[in-house]
Amino acid sequence: MTTEQAIAVPETMAGEGAGVPPRRGRRPVRNLLIASAFLAPALILLGALVAYPVIYSIGRSLYDAQGSGFVGLENYATMFTDPATFTAIRNNVIWVVVVPISCTILGLIFAVLLDKIKWGIAFKLIVFMPMAISMVAAGVIFRTTFQENPQLGAVNAALVGIHDTFSPEQGYPGARPRPDEGASVKDGAVVSGSPVSTGDSALFPLVGVGQSDIPASAADATEPPRAAGDEITGTVWVDFVRGGGGENGKIGDGKKGMPGVTVNALAPDGTVAGSARTEADGTFAISGLTSGDYTIQLPPSNFREPYKGVSWLGPSLVTAVIILSYIWIWAGFAMVMIASGLSAMDRNLQEAARIDGASEWKVFTRITAPLLAPVLIVVFVTLIINVLKIFDLVYVIPPASSLPDATVIAVQMWAVSFGGGNNQGLGSALAILLLILVLPSMIINIRRFKQERER
Repeated sequence: MTTEQAIAVPETMAGEGAGVPPRRGRRPVRNLLIASAFLAPALILLGALVAYPVIYSIGRSLYDAQGSGFVGLENYATMFTDPATFTAIRNNVIWVVVVPISCTILGLIFAVLLDKIKWGIAFKLIVFMPMAISMVAAGVIFRTTFQENPQLGAVNAALVGIHDTFSPEQGYPGARPRPDEGASVKDGAVVSGSPVSTGDSALFPLVGVGQSDIPASAADATEPPRAAGDEITGTVWVDFVRGGGGENGKIGDGKKGMPGVTVNALAPDGTVAGSARTEADGTFAISGLTSGDYTIQLPPSNFREPYKGVSWLGPSLVTAVIILSYIWIWAGFAMVMIASGLSAMDRNLQEAARIDGASEWKVFTRITAPLLAPVLIVVFVTLIINVLKIFDLVYVIPPASSLPDATVIAVQMWAVSFGGGNNQGLGSALAILLLILVLPSMIINIRRFKQERER
């Protein structure tokens, strides 16, 4: 091949390609079309499940309950003048202040403890296990556990057991003397109808005693023992026979004594000269009395209601119980998140501080906690978003009588819209209020995620 031929070949090839248009603009358009095809399903779902409901709720909040009359901002004015809404906002503020801080602190403590104990995996499993339970199931568990009836609620059953161990007084609520049998009621106490002299006996046939209040240790009532010169004896018994029978005001077969009843002997000036407690058969003996007449009294403490624990689900404590249930569930989430950040931390800084003589508290406050700050903020903000939207626990745990005192914005929104209020205009306004409250925390979290991605 000659030199001229070698030069002519590329010139021919260049000439043939000179008429082909450039392809620089085709690839970006094609990439955009491919990306749009993949994003379209997600965008459609977001539009249908997020954008459309928000826009519709904004529009619906400007109409009346029926949705036919335009009322402008009247629903918003009603919302901020409704006492129930103020209660819901107040409770949401309590949730935001207490729950994220408590869960984050507990999660931090648990995560640090995982590095200090040998059975850390088992500990993590125990703390994280409530996350596997649905919110509704957790609500049922806590509602049952904190029932006021000690026969149903485990917490009150434990409190009653502890109380009865240290204060074993037997109570007979509702007990009263049988009419026309001498004794009477005065200031809540049962007193003998006439003074009783030393060496004599006093009888107290009582009715109105529930079968459940008669202790298993009660024996059949017996006649009081013969009194000595410085004693007054007597019997306190349940003056009825189960199934009927017996003579009123008389001790007989099938009538049970009332053990544990306190009996006082009152001097003429009203002071207590002597005291005794009834035995299993209801008999008592007050000794050490000087000769004279006394009024025999069964004080009001014998007839008060027995201790039944604390009204956990009442208006004053129900919010605290619901918050406790939420912390029980979400403390495991905070622990796992913080433990992940702790495992990724450079431990050389901690070891260097210990070598320099820093205490464990200073290592924790000066090194561990500051290095975990990004994780702690993410956990804290995530919990704020969750507690602002809390619904399940607040709806399940309180009884109907306490729900108005425990309500939050999400529950109030449901109650106004579907739970009997049938005012979806006002309910939509509450939904928009909840959205406005949640948005700042969501924006903070998104910015944190962007900052982490850019690092």
